[in-house]
This record gives sequence, C-alpha cells and structure tokens, in this order.
Amino acid sequence: MRQHYEAMPRNDANFVPLSPLSFITRTADLFPDRTAVIYGARRYTWAESYARMRRLASALTNAGLGLGDTVSVIAANTPEIFEAHFGVPMAGCVLNTINTRLEAETIAYILENGDCRLLIVDPAFAPAVVPALEALADEVRARIRVVDIRDAEMGDLPPIGDEDYESF
Repeated sequence: MRQHYEAMPRNDANFVPLSPLSFITRTADLFPDRTAVIYGARRYTWAESYARMRRLASALTNAGLGLGDTVSVIAANTPEIFEAHFGVPMAGCVLNTINTRLEAETIAYILENGDCRLLIVDPAFAPAVVPALEALADEVRARIRVVDIRDAEMGDLPPIGDEDYESF
C-alpha cells in the first residue's frame, strides 16, 4: 500500500504539509470563541491564545532571536508553556523544555550545551534554577536572557530575571 501512496502525484487534493503551526492557525480560525486554556482564574479562547502566541513570536524576533536559536523553558503546566510550544517555532526558534525535577547541575549543563539564548522560567523553580545560572561560565551566562513567568497561582515569588513574561 505504501508504494501506491508514494507513487501518487502530490497535489492540493491529496497532500497538505502539516505542522503544529498549521494546527493552531486552523483551530483559531474555526473556533475563535471557544475556550482553549483554563488555568486558575485565567481563561483564554483559541483566538486569544493564538494572539498571545504571535505576540511571543514577535517579542522573540524583536529580541534578536530567530532561526535555530534556542529558547529554554522551565515551568509547570501553565498557559505560558502552552504558548511557548507554538510561539517559539513561529519565530523560527527551537524550544527546549527542561524537566522541572532536574537538579541545578543538570540544568546548567542543558542551558550551556543546548546553546540557550533565552530562558523563560517560573520563579517557583528558583531553588534549582538560580544555582544553575550561577554555575555557568560568565560568557555563557551573559548570552542568556531570563524572563520570569509571574504566576499568581504560585504566589508572589521573587523574580529570577530582570523582566517578566507579560511585558517581554
């Protein structure tokens, strides 16, 4: 059966290249007013979520990031990590989600060897993230911009970076 499919000439009727980005665009177009995200008191429709993803992509581009640059995220299952899964590739960047249960040494290794340029982080993970950033060589640390997720569900925690996600 596979040989028949592969021999078939590709055209608009039988072949459409799919990507997660086409999924989110289509979903936002078809179901703009339906709820996409519920997180604590926050609720976003598909249209709102898609707009937030595009704003993240624009912010990354305006920050000088682009094709092949690594954006790392250390966060729980929040709207921001959902947005990053689409907004980061929209900007042509590579998303590197880092397990929240890792220790500082491993996080530092991933940030350095993954060539991280921007870290989006929830301050709830400061006990591992701060020592990881401190363990990096100065030239590695200097290239990583840190953006905090201000998660009201987690309380008012001191920031790790110099800017927050919503104003980034």
